[in-house]
Amino acid sequence: MDEIQLIKGCKENNPHAQKRLYDAYARKMMAVCLRYANDRESAQDLLQDGFIKVFTAIGSYSGSGSFEGWMRRIFVNTALESLRKNDILRETVGMDHPDTLKEADYSAIEKISADELMELVRELPPGFRAVFNMFAIEGYSHREIGEALGINESTSRSQYTRAKKLLQKKLNNL
Repeated sequence: MDEIQLIKGCKENNPHAQKRLYDAYARKMMAVCLRYANDRESAQDLLQDGFIKVFTAIGSYSGSGSFEGWMRRIFVNTALESLRKNDILRETVGMDHPDTLKEADYSAIEKISADELMELVRELPPGFRAVFNMFAIEGYSHREIGEALGINESTSRSQYTRAKKLLQKKLNNL
């Protein structure tokens, strides 16, 4: 069964097609959820919520554009809804003199794996992590981030800068 047939089956509420679609995309969408969640259990909750939304909204998928991209947007929005519901995005974390942090030693980046780098991103405070993920990984603009999170564009820029500085500090301490 190819992707078009899977989508058609899911639009017809075929449980076999839904299971195959889940199996085909669960791993990739779990990676998205892990970028926004505080722990694996929360990420699994986001994964389940996201797939429920995918199966509910699949009738609105027109077939134009990437289906995986359409799904990814649903999962990002599901994660952001969860963060907004828990008011995590409003929390701020003080940083001791963030402007005095030295530039990252990029040789440290070369010494760690992608998984280790993503673990450092997961250690960021939730608001910083959400903005960092949306801007650096998902490719949203600060204006789009502000609209999605209900914050000012300047707040998005500030949180992104603080997230980068926190990551730099963590890299320098490796």
